[in-house]
Amino acid sequence: MASIIETFLKPFLKKKTPDIRPGDTVRVYQRVFASSKNAKEKNKEKLQVFEGLVIARKHKKEAGATITVRKVISGVGVEKIFPLHSPLIEKIEIIKRSKVRRAKLYYLREAKGKKARLKKLDLPEEVVFSEPPKKEEVKEEDKEGEQAKKEEQEGAEKERGGKNEQKTEEKELEKGEKK
Repeated sequence: MASIIETFLKPFLKKKTPDIRPGDTVRVYQRVFASSKNAKEKNKEKLQVFEGLVIARKHKKEAGATITVRKVISGVGVEKIFPLHSPLIEKIEIIKRSKVRRAKLYYLREAKGKKARLKKLDLPEEVVFSEPPKKEEVKEEDKEGEQAKKEEQEGAEKERGGKNEQKTEEKELEKGEKK
């Protein structure tokens, strides 16, 4: 029987959560609201990408599940903790998977050089988990995108068609010369 808290939090959980493990190199896309001094650009929103090594995963499939991602920038280690079920997380890409024997890789904080390396495992395919875009955004983007795609396809077909006609004419001439 589910507790009251679980039933309350269920609608806020994401449907699909990626199988992120310690040792994975991930790219996390997070929505950030940039505030500026101009009155016109108050609520400017952008995607911020953070790529690094997952050194810990906590709370498994609960609403408060988090991953700790570590990255070394200019010789300084930077760690960020991302809540997996946050609506601000757009998508998470698993770039590569490494073989590890620990659940928490905190020892990598002090490791330098070869000791900080992990063995690579093969991923069958690139894994990307993202929330479906909002319906309003999709309609506007699809209309513009579909028109652009149709124009590109028509242009490509015309180019191919013109080349194909020339090739067939050349082949017919060659056959006539051979006979």
